[in-house]
Amino acid sequence: MRLATPMKSGSYSKEEASVASAYMPLPEEARRLCERLRASPRLVAHLTLVHDVACRLMERLRAAFPDFPFDADRVAFGAATHDLGKTRLAAELFDAGDSHQVAGRALLRKLGVPKDRARFAFTHGNWDDPSIQNEDLIVALADKIWKSKRIAKLENRAVDAITRSSGRDRWQVSAEFDAIVEELASEADTRLAWLDQFRGG
Repeated sequence: MRLATPMKSGSYSKEEASVASAYMPLPEEARRLCERLRASPRLVAHLTLVHDVACRLMERLRAAFPDFPFDADRVAFGAATHDLGKTRLAAELFDAGDSHQVAGRALLRKLGVPKDRARFAFTHGNWDDPSIQNEDLIVALADKIWKSKRIAKLENRAVDAITRSSGRDRWQVSAEFDAIVEELASEADTRLAWLDQFRGG
């Protein structure tokens, strides 16, 4: 069973309790960072959703493309912490903005998070940088898929990376990858409804 209970003050409503077991919990290191930074319940819920999608995406990529290399631990940590810069830029919890990306990377580094793990705070929104790695692509994808946002350029970059590592025809990789993304994206309405339980910021 996958369990997730976003941290919040006070008790859970009946609706919140009914969905609290739906998603994978954040890694312990990420939970400690959320507590230390006093991340809001809504932010923790968002991180939980992206982390859950990233873990499910990794499972499917491993099964479909076993030659596609990535570090699952780094992906899980990156997905679970990518938006912690919003603890210092709360306006970006609800409104579009990318200032939290640079701020988040600097904040995590200040808290002692190694550079190769803090980077996801920046790369999840800068996946078009030539230097990003497979792990960055997976986190960036999860941050879109959870709400069924499809970005062709991002997905094409992932397909290119998988094609290079697998040696398979690109059209075949593209078709299988699209089916994986479509399956995960199809649950967006349920995720959005769950996130809406945490309206207080």
